[in-house]
Amino acid sequence: MSLSGEGAVAIWHDIAPEGREIFYAWHGQEHMPERLGIPGFTRGRRYAAIEADLEFFNLYEALSVEVLKSQDYTARVNAPTPWTLAAVKHFRSVARSICRVAHSTGPAQGGLIATLRYDVADAEAAAHKATLLRQTIPDLLARPGIAGVHLLTADAEASGVATAEQKARGVANAVPRWVLLLEGWGDEAAFVTLAKAELAGEKLDAIGGSGPYSLGLYRHQITRTKTAWSAG
Repeated sequence: MSLSGEGAVAIWHDIAPEGREIFYAWHGQEHMPERLGIPGFTRGRRYAAIEADLEFFNLYEALSVEVLKSQDYTARVNAPTPWTLAAVKHFRSVARSICRVAHSTGPAQGGLIATLRYDVADAEAAAHKATLLRQTIPDLLARPGIAGVHLLTADAEASGVATAEQKARGVANAVPRWVLLLEGWGDEAAFVTLAKAELAGEKLDAIGGSGPYSLGLYRHQITRTKTAWSAG
């Protein structure tokens, strides 16, 4: 299923063991509904690692990148609720990008997702994107069990803004510049094998990608869609 807008917030992170219970309760009951209550936010999803450097992957979809720079969103991330402050102090090793959806295609939302974080030299960016759109992404979508393929590119300025919520986490925030997402609907083992083969670093190197490459393999935990509810 194609992403539901032209903007996205992509977040990867670990959670300290003592914070897992509060994280799950807060994220599902307050944080996701709160984010989806912001005008222009359309859908939020959370995944947990099958095999990845960071345990959780969260993807929030918005109608545009402008939504993610808006006063509504900025006000929310700079006014964390008490529950948010209690939960985010357990975050570890955060990677977060405010992204433009450069391309999104596919017939469904899969229960499995592979995320590839990487870089592309500015001089190679146009040619790399063209090759992805012309060859790599159509080839991936044609593989058995693939539900969707999405290309995200970071808005460096928006991603670099320090918010009150980020400061409350107390950990540095890496900003992945390029993100390729591959959704699957089949068996986990087959999907993992396919993703590792098709998203291998040498394949990206050959079309202008640049490492280090961080490939994460995840299974779906929760999806929430648009709500009128907003905390605070």
